[in-house]
Amino acid sequence: MHHSPILLETLRDAQRFGFFGERPIEDAVAHADHFVAATSHVVSGARLLDLGSGGGLPGLVVAEARRDLHVVLLDRRRKRTDFLERAVRRLDFDHVEVWARDAVEVVRSIRTGGDEAFDVVTARGFGPPDLTLRTAVACCVPGGWIVISEPPTGDRWSAERCAELGVTVDDRGPVIRFRRI
Repeated sequence: MHHSPILLETLRDAQRFGFFGERPIEDAVAHADHFVAATSHVVSGARLLDLGSGGGLPGLVVAEARRDLHVVLLDRRRKRTDFLERAVRRLDFDHVEVWARDAVEVVRSIRTGGDEAFDVVTARGFGPPDLTLRTAVACCVPGGWIVISEPPTGDRWSAERCAELGVTVDDRGPVIRFRRI
């Protein structure tokens, strides 16, 4: 995929601030491109939540590729959300919101009707696998999609655990795509 120089420069800034590891930005963006591919079937106008957005991976990459989606970048750390707000303005992403909130609060608000659930939930490095999937399920509408980074080796989610959490595995690769039942 082709990415704007402004996006790549923004992500390099995020890396300099310590928002993600030392891996070359091009490799990190290539990994984020798998999230774009995993959401390519999502209909225009859908709402996407990126859990633990940090420095903007994969959220900013998805937002650049899918300007037809309403994207919410969520992170509880104010330093990171301040950075993300500046990045969104710099990239002229009028389809992106930044929420400085804890995911637990967002889950509670969705359950009580304060916030709407999302059509798609993405996560890269949000937390332990079980917590990540449980949180994503709680934020996702029935029939919606969840896309999470997969480990280099092994399988984090058994069929039994997926059934308990109310998801089915739709696709596996560098990212795994779940469908919420």
